[in-house]
Amino acid sequence: TPGTMELNDGNLQTLTEFMRKTLDPDQSVRRPAEKFLESVEGNQNYPILLLTLLEKSQDNVIRVCAAVTFKNYIKRNWRIIEDEPNKISDPDRTTIKANIVHLMLSSPEQIQKQLSDAISIIGREDFPMKWPDLLTEMVTRFQSGDFHIINGVLRTAHSLFKRYRHEFKSNELWLEIKLVLDTFASPLTELFKATIELCQTHATDINALKILFSSLTLISKLFYSLNFQVTFLIDSIFDDLIFFTQQDEEEAGLLELLKSQICDNAALYAQKYDEEFQPYLPRFVTAIWNLLVSAGQEVKYDLLVSNAIQFLASVCERPHYKHLFEDQNTLTSICEKVIVPNMEFRSADEEAFEDNSEEYIRRDLEGSDIDTRRRAACDLVRGLCKFFEGPVTAIFSGYVNSMLGEYAKNPVVNWKHKDAAIYLVTSLASKAQTAKHGITQANELVNLTEFFVNHILTDLNSQNVNEFPVLKADAIKYVMIFRSQLPKEQLLQAVPLLVAHLQAESTVEHTYAAHALERLFTMRGPNNSTLITPTEMAPFTEQLLNNLFKALALPGSSENEYIMKAIMRSFSLLQETIVPYIPTLIGQLTHKLLLVSKNPSKPHFNHYLFESLCLSIRITCKANPTTVGSFEEALFPVFTEILQNDVQEFVPYVFQVMSLLLEIHTSSIPNSYMALFPHLLQPVLWERTGNIPPLVRLLQAYLEKGAATIASSAADKIPGLLGVFQKLIASKANDHQGFYLMNSIIEHMPTESIVQYRKQIFILLFQRLQSSKTTKFIKSFMVFINLYGVKYGAIALQEIFDSIQPKMFGMVLEKIVIPEVQKVSGPVEKKICAVGIIKILTECPAMMDTEYTKLWTPLLQALIGLFELPEDDSIPDDEHFIDIEDTASYQTAFSQLAFAGKKEHDPIGAAVSNPKILLAQSLHKLSTACPGRVLSMLSTSLNAEALQYLQGYLLVASVQLV
Repeated sequence: TPGTMELNDGNLQTLTEFMRKTLDPDQSVRRPAEKFLESVEGNQNYPILLLTLLEKSQDNVIRVCAAVTFKNYIKRNWRIIEDEPNKISDPDRTTIKANIVHLMLSSPEQIQKQLSDAISIIGREDFPMKWPDLLTEMVTRFQSGDFHIINGVLRTAHSLFKRYRHEFKSNELWLEIKLVLDTFASPLTELFKATIELCQTHATDINALKILFSSLTLISKLFYSLNFQVTFLIDSIFDDLIFFTQQDEEEAGLLELLKSQICDNAALYAQKYDEEFQPYLPRFVTAIWNLLVSAGQEVKYDLLVSNAIQFLASVCERPHYKHLFEDQNTLTSICEKVIVPNMEFRSADEEAFEDNSEEYIRRDLEGSDIDTRRRAACDLVRGLCKFFEGPVTAIFSGYVNSMLGEYAKNPVVNWKHKDAAIYLVTSLASKAQTAKHGITQANELVNLTEFFVNHILTDLNSQNVNEFPVLKADAIKYVMIFRSQLPKEQLLQAVPLLVAHLQAESTVEHTYAAHALERLFTMRGPNNSTLITPTEMAPFTEQLLNNLFKALALPGSSENEYIMKAIMRSFSLLQETIVPYIPTLIGQLTHKLLLVSKNPSKPHFNHYLFESLCLSIRITCKANPTTVGSFEEALFPVFTEILQNDVQEFVPYVFQVMSLLLEIHTSSIPNSYMALFPHLLQPVLWERTGNIPPLVRLLQAYLEKGAATIASSAADKIPGLLGVFQKLIASKANDHQGFYLMNSIIEHMPTESIVQYRKQIFILLFQRLQSSKTTKFIKSFMVFINLYGVKYGAIALQEIFDSIQPKMFGMVLEKIVIPEVQKVSGPVEKKICAVGIIKILTECPAMMDTEYTKLWTPLLQALIGLFELPEDDSIPDDEHFIDIEDTASYQTAFSQLAFAGKKEHDPIGAAVSNPKILLAQSLHKLSTACPGRVLSMLSTSLNAEALQYLQGYLLVASVQLV
């Protein structure tokens, strides 16, 4: 349990020493120090000691380190999660909020940024209800006149309010924004005007202007966030905004940032507040147009140019502004002066392509190119095509032809012309696209197939490995983007060429080839099978697998997530055709796993690596289950190392792969698994939310394959197993996992091994029912009690309830089962409940001749409702719980492996194929045992509709009641 750390020099000294060690590159020094800090962070005063260090330490490195540690600590622990202990004591929370704003404003910039982030994390949880004086404290600092302080406030306000840009509309949100506007809007506007005046006063002082421009940019960002949901347009600021788009200075930098932010704001106003903004719009268009025409090609203007173009793009596709663009000369001028020049492949792009391929790929493939000139120009083409598709296509066709003509004259010198031409065609042709299918709607005026044959295929086919890598990457990307538009024969023509490109030296080129193949392999044909079949791939299978694994050895691609995803997708497509290659490939995958587990840094790469391992296991063992042993031999040494070193990111994956392996075993549970069993019950493993689903599944696999072994050789571990159940059942977030585990215990464990614990299990469940009864808990509880009845018999179920408290069985039926059974969802869950209820109705004497008899007909009616009525999926208003906690960091989140998926298990199995027939047969048997009773109960109190359904069941089962 957390204690208290005294606020004294000794503790400050200790923290300083361990912090210094966390900066050590040597893992054997760094890891223990990180573990130590982790172990003491639960103590009261720990965050206060960090704040003291970042304020008073003489060593600047330690101050920054303490600031970063503090921010991460707040990020991990500030949110209070229901059912979980409060990780920061209330006195610490109060002290932090009382001091952090002042501390942030009086710290140097490096520390100020960290504390500003911490304030916005706290604000996300506590503002405004639990931190009402935050805004007033910030606003009063505007009066200080010190722009170091003012910018600190603005930066914090920006990180606090920028979430308004992507929050869903709600009354709660609007009330919060109204509160912010009431307190903040007027002082912010005043500050904006005062800062503009200061810019004019200090027009010749470059250093003063730098600080003032950064203030104005932050204020403009705040205007953007605060205007996103509700308009507070202060007319007077528009003239100032236009004024700044017309200023100029020799040295680009802060003024450029300010101008680009203004373009951003103008685009927002044009989109959201047409009416208020209309009078200003033409002047903005003119100012921004002049700005675009005069901006050079240098990188320093990129953000400005792209935001300015995005402004034009957002304006030109709105119906009541289209008159500003419809003149043919205007369109030609935009195409010639704005679009074409900004589609050029510049030397800066070439440098990124060659020397910073990861960033280039992220921009080009993943759409983080939102701030690039090309992306903005492409968006403007799409915007213009909305109303002027014909004229725009005609203008650009001329450009495309002349660019391709220039290229043909002298490819070595003019290859960039072809690159721009391909980019233009792509922008023109793309009307709508999705990540899954690429371009789903194309401009019919562009002949994509013809362009592929005449201009793309030559680059795909090029044998010269190092010639024109950019054009090859363009060609590959063309296939990838237009895969849904090109005929299948052209895609099949492209496949072997793409396989060859996996060997290209250029990182961008071989990455694009891997990505293109992965996307092609996911495409579906007419009958929902893959468009490209394993048979069609047969001639290239060996080369594909070879080249993919060789590509991982190319410089810069040792953890290339696109290649690993392509490996996963190839396995999935090729299925049993990969079996002969698996012995070699599994060695390479295991070796790769060992390397990346030393320092996991690429979450997607790691995920696809584990998916590929699962596929290898599934596909091989499907053909021959006995090969499971060879996978265990290959994987267990690495898994052991991961578990011993507690590589947090990988532990949940290891449990999933182990579950998959164990589930494949047909005979008894191997010793290697039993040796690990006690370790899986250690409480520390269950502290991490991300471990819970895979650990529960692994324990279920243990119970399914080795319940008898556990009962005989590990009986002392059963209390540990029940301890896990008790922990899970207490949590609203994880109670369903507790039931999964308990259902497996009931289903698989020998009766005698758990008989002594049964009553205690039920008592725990009743305690939870009394303390917090959620819909999710009730549904799981019903499945559990019915499974218990199916396994041990209805009499045993009735007796255990009544042994806890007399008449308890009747209360559970009346208050829970009868009113709530309609909420049970899922075919297997419904089947378990149906069979359990049938047993209660027909195999429990107490239902026929005690005070429970009055519940017999209502229970039967509820069962027929479960069969025939729609599921009741209503959830009470106060119960919007999250199934698996929405955790803030990657390492604790649970990453489910798709290819480790578990088949749904039916504990009743084929013994009961149709519960309705079982009901008819069981009632027939009961009525034979006590003639007349069943019929009289039905005729007096079962409603007519239910009776009609029941007669139908009896008819299908060919039985009658007597």
